Amino acid sequence: MLKRLLAGWLGLALLVASSLVCAEPTHYKIVTGPERGTYIQFGQDLSKWVAQPAGIDLEVMASKGSAENVQRMRFESGVKLALVQSDVYQAYIDMANAGNADAGTAIRPLRLIMPLYDEEINVVVRADSPMKTFADIKDKTISVGLLGSGTAQSATTLYHLMFGQSIPEQNIQHLSNEDALAALIVKKVDVAIIVVGQPAKLFNDMNPELLNQLRLLRADPNAPETLRAKQTYFPATIRATSYPTWIKEDTPTLTVKAFLVTYDYGLRDTVVNLNRFADSLCANFDNLQEHGHPKWKQVKLELPTLVRGWKYYSPVEKHLRACLTNKSAAMNAAAAQAVQKPRATCTDQERLLLLCK
Repeated sequence: MLKRLLAGWLGLALLVASSLVCAEPTHYKIVTGPERGTYIQFGQDLSKWVAQPAGIDLEVMASKGSAENVQRMRFESGVKLALVQSDVYQAYIDMANAGNADAGTAIRPLRLIMPLYDEEINVVVRADSPMKTFADIKDKTISVGLLGSGTAQSATTLYHLMFGQSIPEQNIQHLSNEDALAALIVKKVDVAIIVVGQPAKLFNDMNPELLNQLRLLRADPNAPETLRAKQTYFPATIRATSYPTWIKEDTPTLTVKAFLVTYDYGLRDTVVNLNRFADSLCANFDNLQEHGHPKWKQVKLELPTLVRGWKYYSPVEKHLRACLTNKSAAMNAAAAQAVQKPRATCTDQERLLLLCK
């Protein structure tokens, strides 16, 4: 039963996809993140496994990160999708609600497609540093990431939550992830804060001799600084298996959620194309989890209730919810059939225990 239902549903998706083969593909863009970050790999996965079967040529664009992505999503021609951190999205909403007209112009027309995964906050120091936990970075010279990046928003928000004050201006460096690690090694900064999903190419592609000059700080779950940070961020673990040539044991940290974002489009062609994208996302979600970045295995195909001020893109939401309902119905039907299927033979003891009919 399950096979027939899924075969029919997938067959319809393939029929739609095949009808698009001879048509000129629609060209859209997705803005992601730095070249060796997780966002850009997610964009590449979406382009290959979701957009292409839907007849969309999705160009994957590198960027500084989430804040820049909000601006480009809003104002750059051809950008129809973006990856944005939850704390950046919320910061725009908070500023808009506080009366900042530019923030309102940027964020209010944006809509969510779905939540993706948690990005770990990596607080990196030199291997010979006396610092042990997040609480030790107070008053240190810190690279917080490039202006316009999600890392910069997370790093400054995290510091303010932990210590009740902003990072002193003379202690801030706005460096790229690669430059921040290099600056750490030559002692130009004391700390580099890097927000990226594990396993990150940034660390795994690094020269092992240089990487071993660096170390991760722990988020002490009992420290008051960590408890204050949990107002916005969530506990997580950087696994030793993610960086087997670097860290020797799992390291507690904090995370921020990543979201796939679009605009509140009303033009018919755009709505139709994004609906096809949604159908393809549902149909090919298993391919993303099997063949895409390892972080896809942490993504759930679901649409949880949003906090106030956040909205899903209505046309895509309807398609995804319909797909989820169909999948759930198919699974329930298969489960019911399995329960009701009579056993060929039953022992007297099995009958007494109602284990077969």
